[in-house]
Amino acid sequence: MFRRVLGKTLGFVGYTVQYGCIAHCAFEYIGEFVVCSGPSMEPTIVNHDIVFSERMSRHLCKIEKGDIVIAKSPFDPNMNICKRVIGLEGDKVCTSAPSDVFKSHTYVPKGHVWLEGDNLRNSTDSRSYGPIPYALIRGRVCLKVKGGGVLYVCC
Repeated sequence: MFRRVLGKTLGFVGYTVQYGCIAHCAFEYIGEFVVCSGPSMEPTIVNHDIVFSERMSRHLCKIEKGDIVIAKSPFDPNMNICKRVIGLEGDKVCTSAPSDVFKSHTYVPKGHVWLEGDNLRNSTDSRSYGPIPYALIRGRVCLKVKGGGVLYVCC
C-alpha cells in the first residue's frame, strides 16, 4: 500500500517537474501575454490592452527601429516597460522634449537601445533615463488584443 502511494506521488511530482520545465521554456524562448498599463504608448497601446511579446527576435538580435518592445525597467527590475525602439547602437537620437526650442542629440552606445513612448508628453523613457542595455529587452510585441477579443497583428 505504501509503495503504491509513494509511486503515485513520485509520478505526480515527475509530471509536475516536466510540465514546469516545458512552461519555463515556452515563456523564456517563445513568448508571453502581457497586460500593458499606463498612458505612455497611447494611442497605439492603451491602458489594459493585452499584447503578445515574442522572444525569438531578442535572442536572434533582430530588434529593429520602430519595433515595440517589452523591457525590464532600468529603475525597477521587478517592473516591465512597453516602449518603441527609436535608436539602435551607433544611431544619433534627439534627447530633447517635443516642446524644447533648442534640440540636443546623443549617440546610442554599443550594446544599447533608445526607447520612447508614443505619447511623448506623458512617457518616462530614454529621454529621462538614457539608453538601456539590449539585455534588458524581454521581447518584441507582435500581437495586440483589444477589448472584446479582437486580435490585431502588429508585426
